[in-house]
Amino acid sequence: MENLITYGLTVFMGFFAIMNPIANTPVFLGLVEGEDKEGKKKIAKIASITAFIIVVAFIIAGKYIFELFGITIPAFKITGGILIFYVGFEMLMSKKSKVHNNANSEDKSNLAISPLAIPILAGPGTIVTAMNFVTDATYIHIGVVISIFALMIFLTYLAFALSDLIVKKVGNNLIAVIGKLMGLILAIIGTGMVTEGIKLTFK
Repeated sequence: MENLITYGLTVFMGFFAIMNPIANTPVFLGLVEGEDKEGKKKIAKIASITAFIIVVAFIIAGKYIFELFGITIPAFKITGGILIFYVGFEMLMSKKSKVHNNANSEDKSNLAISPLAIPILAGPGTIVTAMNFVTDATYIHIGVVISIFALMIFLTYLAFALSDLIVKKVGNNLIAVIGKLMGLILAIIGTGMVTEGIKLTFK
């Protein structure tokens, strides 16, 4: 039971670092500028549901994808670790990661799908993080990962729905500091994945 709680906390921190609802709130506000309150909520809802479906599909079908393309777990951990480290490093350097964010879309009608759902919420970094947690995992662990991801999606929806209030209360400076801390956590997670992958390669 203790192991499951520890695992759950690790998964939560991993998802929180890569998705970071608070740091993504100003991005969301920039994208939905000009929309009314109901319009913002609708965009947030569609983006959240779409991201959840995409990531859960990868969580469930992850093992089959590995088998189909002949991907080994060590290779996945090393490559995925490098990718997550890169995202974290760019966050530390106060850059918008090209892997994680691509908020240049002008089309408001498709805004909820791209770039909000893909790649801001369900980008390669999020998918790699989710799949890393379920490599060699039991059905209970897969259930824990899906449940925690659902919680993260709900928190993200709340952050987006209350975006005006959050930015007003928290302030852009504190949001930037939180983003850097999440970047550090991601870089550490990425390094751990690479180390684990190398160890598995030479077992």
